This record gives sequence, C-alpha cells and structure tokens, in this order.
Amino acid sequence: MSRIAYYRVSTEGQSTESQRKALGGSFDKEFADEGVSGSVRAVDRPGFSELLSYVRDGDTVCVTAIDRLGRDALDVQSVVRDLIGKGVIIDVQGLGPIAKGVGELVVAVLAQIADMERQRIKERCDAGRAAARASLAANGKTHRGKASLGRPFAADASAVASWRREKAASIAQTAEHFGVSLATVKRYCSKE
Repeated sequence: MSRIAYYRVSTEGQSTESQRKALGGSFDKEFADEGVSGSVRAVDRPGFSELLSYVRDGDTVCVTAIDRLGRDALDVQSVVRDLIGKGVIIDVQGLGPIAKGVGELVVAVLAQIADMERQRIKERCDAGRAAARASLAANGKTHRGKASLGRPFAADASAVASWRREKAASIAQTAEHFGVSLATVKRYCSKE
C-alpha cells in the first residue's frame, strides 16, 4: 500500500511546490504535470498516465483539490471511478478519502464546479479579446494600451529588414545584431 501524491499546474510559470507543501508528509511516489491544462484529459497527461500505470489496489492517491485531477466534469468522474474500481483511495485535502456512493456524489458536484470555472475562465478570456479588438479598431490601441493583439514585436520589422539588406548580412548575423531569433528575422524579411 503506497501513499502517492499527484500535482498539476496549468502554466510553465507556476510551480507544484505550493501543492507539495500543502499536502505535507512523505510519499512513496510523486507524480506531476507542469504546464498542462486541466482541460486535457487525465489519461493524456504524461504524469497522470504514469500514475495510472503505477497505482495498485490499496494505494492512496493524495491531491490538494479535485480540480488538480482535471477541470472537465465527466473526465474527473471517470478517473475517480476508475481509481476506486482498482481499489485505490483518493484523498482530497479538506475532504478526506473518497469512496463509492456518497464520495462519488461529492466528486461529481466538485467536478461540475471545476468545469464551470473552466468555462468562466474561457468566457473572461474571450470577452477580454473582444474588448481588445474593439478598442484596437476604434483608436489603434487595445483596452490595455498595447499596439497590437498577441505578443509585442521583438524589434522594428522594417529596421531589421533594411539593416540586413544594407549590410548584405545573413539571417544569423541579423538575428545576433538585433538580439532576436532566426525565425523573427525570417518573418520580418519575408514581408519585403
């Protein structure tokens, strides 16, 4: 009977350390998915897939919250059913061990809430993009004052292209001179 931890964070800039500290204690094995959205099916995440191959009857899988298992209600419920079916106990911090019956009902409700939150995040992102597009069309700047949607330009495209042309420089030399990637130079110079 192993005590197993599972951690998941959605973006590369986040860390699983806060989840590790919150769960505390020692674990026989730890699995993590970093930079993987909760909307990705659990079985398609490398860390969780490895966990599924590892767990055995009598093991306990510990997570800080249901939404660490995923943000799709049906996927989370399916994962919980599969783990319980294997004889694995799922211990959710603040809820305790989840078993058949009432535990599955609690998971269903919490998974639905996580799914709703994912939808709300998507709606807020869509609304922000729409506001940025409208503001950009109306006054040339987004509602946050940026000159364009997406990431900012790495350099002035026309300056990069003209410097390369004037110096008869290679793409690599131009990239080094402006401190940009080869792909950026290629993109800026292809516009001519």
